[in-house]
Amino acid sequence: MFFHIVLERNMQLHPRHFGPHLRDKLVSKLIKDVEGTCSGRHGFVVAITGVEDIGKGLIREGTGYVTFPVKYQCVVFRPFKGEILEAVVTMVNKMGFFAEAGPVQIFVSNHLIPDDMEFQSGDVPNYTTSDGSVKIQKDSEVRLKIIGTRVDATEIFCIGTIKDDFLGVISDPGAAV
Repeated sequence: MFFHIVLERNMQLHPRHFGPHLRDKLVSKLIKDVEGTCSGRHGFVVAITGVEDIGKGLIREGTGYVTFPVKYQCVVFRPFKGEILEAVVTMVNKMGFFAEAGPVQIFVSNHLIPDDMEFQSGDVPNYTTSDGSVKIQKDSEVRLKIIGTRVDATEIFCIGTIKDDFLGVISDPGAAV
């Protein structure tokens, strides 16, 4: 799920950047340092939408660097247990498959795949129904439900299932016309 929140960060800036464009340098450094990162508490920072406040700088002795407290607004993505997501399958093996929904990697075990789907090894490993009508392979789009998350300091791991109503393959690249 996406949230729009306010965060704070201390930014260090080298003295050569001081001048009329100091604010622009701070904002560009903030965007470069923060966008695309993950904090276990808030989730993945998708985009910085605005800078609310830049506090007074504090000179660090011996280095000349100045530390500025910066308060900014950003959009974050944090998956929750029970959430339904659409994801792209990145890898299929006999243990299950991995899929990505934006920056989050989700593992779906073969125990959480419907019983009528069997693993097929070969050139393109996949899970196929007994009648061959539905196939999950690399680059397939699937709708899945998150049944568990594990949060580290810099990463979020998820376990998902497609063994529920209205979950499963949305589009199959192998069925292209």
